Amino acid sequence: MRTPDNRVVSVLEQYQAQLADRYSAGEVKAIVRTVFHERLGWDVSQMEIRKFGSLSESELLKVYLPLKRLRAGEPMQYVLGEVDFHGLRIGVGPGVLIPRPETEEMVDHIVRYDPGPSRVLDIGTGSGCIGLAVKRAFPNATVLATDVSPVALEIARRNGALNDLEVEWVLHDILKEDPTSLGRFDLVVSNPPYVPRAEEMGLSEQVRDHEPHLALFVEDEDPLLFYRVIATKAKDVLVEGGHLWFEGHWFHAAGVGALLAELRYTSVEVLNDLSGNQRFIHARR
Repeated sequence: MRTPDNRVVSVLEQYQAQLADRYSAGEVKAIVRTVFHERLGWDVSQMEIRKFGSLSESELLKVYLPLKRLRAGEPMQYVLGEVDFHGLRIGVGPGVLIPRPETEEMVDHIVRYDPGPSRVLDIGTGSGCIGLAVKRAFPNATVLATDVSPVALEIARRNGALNDLEVEWVLHDILKEDPTSLGRFDLVVSNPPYVPRAEEMGLSEQVRDHEPHLALFVEDEDPLLFYRVIATKAKDVLVEGGHLWFEGHWFHAAGVGALLAELRYTSVEVLNDLSGNQRFIHARR
């Protein structure tokens, strides 16, 4: 691929020029740093030291290949193919949500609260990030992870192999199927679809046009649908005293907490994320 010159600083200039309509200058700089780290193994100090140095043709190809897809609006995580999540490398692509920092926070809470579950059920696993992170934290636990999407489960399986972690992946529709056949658990966790459909146009183009709507959205007339169904069915598979964890929409998190209290869960609490928004809901059977 031909460029005006092969200096590192020129790569940044090219990215700035071609992505200026989508990202701020600071965001583009962060993207370039990530591309150099993922494609060439360079850290920030190496980029600074070598910014006026030249790249080989193969190096240029590696750092310029992502640019076309980024210009088309694809999320950087899909373009690069992997993200870091709770000490794991998680492969991502169309068909699964990109793991968010808030979900890492929920795993942190689970690890702090639970002394060591023996059987874990992750409902709506997507990329498998939650189930795999819990398995890494509790290696002696048996972890089952379900999803309604065969595409998501295939990505999750690959992530299990990538991280050398054993999780049982199960095709299962929690809205339509009974989970009792999966066994009994002392921890059930879910990050279900929770973005109200009314908020669709307010999302960034990268999210709205590329991440799976099946995993993102819930209809406006019943925003607690997944929480109500999962919490109701979880009572049949959770052992007495077992933990239930949800990630939720900041506006509806308190409503989820109230729902769990109505369903006679105990020790119900709604926890804030690091931004100060109500995000996580925890209760016990």
